[in-house]
Amino acid sequence: MVISSSNSYPKSNTDVIKLNPTNKINLKRFIQNGQIQIYQSSFRGSYSSIIRDCLRNAALGRKVLLIQFMKGGVKQGIDNSTKLCGNLTWIRSSNSFDQYDSEEIENNKNLKKSIYESIYELWNYCKKELLSGEHDQIILDEIFLALEMKIIDKDDLISTLENRLISGDVILTGTNIPKDLLLMANQITELRT
Repeated sequence: MVISSSNSYPKSNTDVIKLNPTNKINLKRFIQNGQIQIYQSSFRGSYSSIIRDCLRNAALGRKVLLIQFMKGGVKQGIDNSTKLCGNLTWIRSSNSFDQYDSEEIENNKNLKKSIYESIYELWNYCKKELLSGEHDQIILDEIFLALEMKIIDKDDLISTLENRLISGDVILTGTNIPKDLLLMANQITELRT
């Protein structure tokens, strides 16, 4: 609906415009968060287009944070993030499931605990960044797998997203997305092969 005249607003609506006796206009400041976008797929490893887009956004001058929860690498982790295009901070877990055979992880409780702690450390870092408002875009790659594995608490994720302070978009990727998170999304994209 488009309103073409200020006369259409009721006089009691002080959230829009308030005129004081000296004819100065006071406007209420609205804090606007970016959108929550969810990319879902039936299989892992289908999000290369999102990584391509975040590289492009960083090259265009936007401050981007890419977190990959389930992927790791040599000398990765929060302290060893990769910087690209001057504006993209790319962080992978310092210890991840993709680095080991699944049987090896199940047979080694210390290794499994280390992987869980590494992913949870990334989540705590993400929470701080989502609340800081310092980034134009934040991508949380495969966060839904971390939820499914009970490494990250779903209510903690929902609360953090509700209280985020970011002018740009938050992009979440994964499979098996909980319904209450789907309901929070401004955009849902299903990737198919």
